[in-house]
Amino acid sequence: QVQLVESGGGSVQPGGSLRLSCAASGSIFSINAMGWYRQVPGKQRELVATITKGGSTNYADSVRGRFTISRDNAKNTVFLQMNSLKAEDTAVYYCEGTVVRRDGREYHYWGQGTQVTVSS
Repeated sequence: QVQLVESGGGSVQPGGSLRLSCAASGSIFSINAMGWYRQVPGKQRELVATITKGGSTNYADSVRGRFTISRDNAKNTVFLQMNSLKAEDTAVYYCEGTVVRRDGREYHYWGQGTQVTVSS
């Protein structure tokens, strides 16, 4: 089995920063794309940022220039540095990984989510 565990959420004032981490563990051969998504009550989960194994990144327009996604392939970990946070960034943030298991197949896994609250 594979687990993704997020950490680093919390409460911050507008303009502040937070850094999220997500560590994958378990029966992993390799991890292809990893990403961060967010969801607020009553709305669909939306993409925040993704990063390929080779380091190519993609961002939602709403966070481009403020958020930075990165990863440590040796530690199966992905990060999200969030700067200049706004109230509208408040959401539960989920980590997602496209994991290649030892059977050679790709599987998608999600973390349990971490709350980010931006409020004065």
